[in-house]
Amino acid sequence: MKLHSNIRVIISGGGTGGHIFPAISIANALRKAEPGIEILFVGAEGRMEMEKIPAAGYEIKGLPVDGFYRSLTPRNFIVLCKFVRSLSLAKRIIREFNPDVVVGVGGYASGPVLRQAGKMGITTLIQEQNSYAGITNKMLSKKASVICVAYDNMEKYFPAAKIIKTGNPVRQTFDNLETLNNDARSFFKLEKNQPVILVLGGSLGAGTINKSLSENIERLKTSDCQWLWQTGRIYFEDVNALVNISGSENIKVYDFIDKMDYAFAVADIIISRAGAGTISELCLVGKPVILIPSPNVAEDHQSHNAMALYNRDAAIMIDDDKAVTSLVEEAIRLVEDKERRKRLSENIKEMADRDADMRIAREILKLSGK
Repeated sequence: MKLHSNIRVIISGGGTGGHIFPAISIANALRKAEPGIEILFVGAEGRMEMEKIPAAGYEIKGLPVDGFYRSLTPRNFIVLCKFVRSLSLAKRIIREFNPDVVVGVGGYASGPVLRQAGKMGITTLIQEQNSYAGITNKMLSKKASVICVAYDNMEKYFPAAKIIKTGNPVRQTFDNLETLNNDARSFFKLEKNQPVILVLGGSLGAGTINKSLSENIERLKTSDCQWLWQTGRIYFEDVNALVNISGSENIKVYDFIDKMDYAFAVADIIISRAGAGTISELCLVGKPVILIPSPNVAEDHQSHNAMALYNRDAAIMIDDDKAVTSLVEEAIRLVEDKERRKRLSENIKEMADRDADMRIAREILKLSGK
């Protein structure tokens, strides 16, 4: 391997915005702390990171890695072949880039890259976002030097001596939301003195959340609330048509909301899935939250994430299979219950972790030994 004077770091993982945006936040913090640092991302071919990482100003290399199917299927043989090929490519990338530290943020590419780095004797760091660690990270932790976590009691998954509680990196700190309220209401064309329920399902949307509102559209229409509803792109046309037919003036529908600070500023309560990155943002926002964990994620991570808040009375949790019948009424009841909203808001704020990106960056720099 060639010698180099600057610190070099590989950040591997991705697949969803929940992995990609925290990874970019860590990279930005590393550049801020160490301007001469060299950073290379490694992601999965055809996944979201191959577009988002270059747009953020970083180089990325792709691996042909994919996720295993949960059911017994011949397709898993193809996935295994891709994994073996990814191991070989990961080894070549590591040898050529010669990193001081390799960081895994979760997602398909994280496994082969951290596994090869560990076998090659290169220092590794794992950023575990969830309150329930997955099988891959538990296996990789055996050779990792540091494991950065966002929740307490993670020693049941990882060696206690390696754990550092840093929190999850997020895109913004959301410190100025109160000052944005008037501009945000104008932006979304919302009435000033009527409560707002913000409904989020991620960039692709959440089928259950959209169904829960769609099947109760008349209740939304007759409520004394305004509904700011991000449907996701694949659901937008159908939902928008339904809202237009209903003649509801108190429902604003968007396929995707770019100005999330505005959306959070106007929200009196928030309905959301329970991805780790989303929850970290919601803790910083500090508004009352109703979480509907997605059942379609590996090892039911979202239910564990939501329970971590629910058990501290920091969020309301509704199971996915109960959402259609209960979500809308629960949201309207919460709007009317000022004391409960205050309690939920205070408790979720206590779970907020600030500057997680810089704390993780400092741990990476320490591990570099330079």
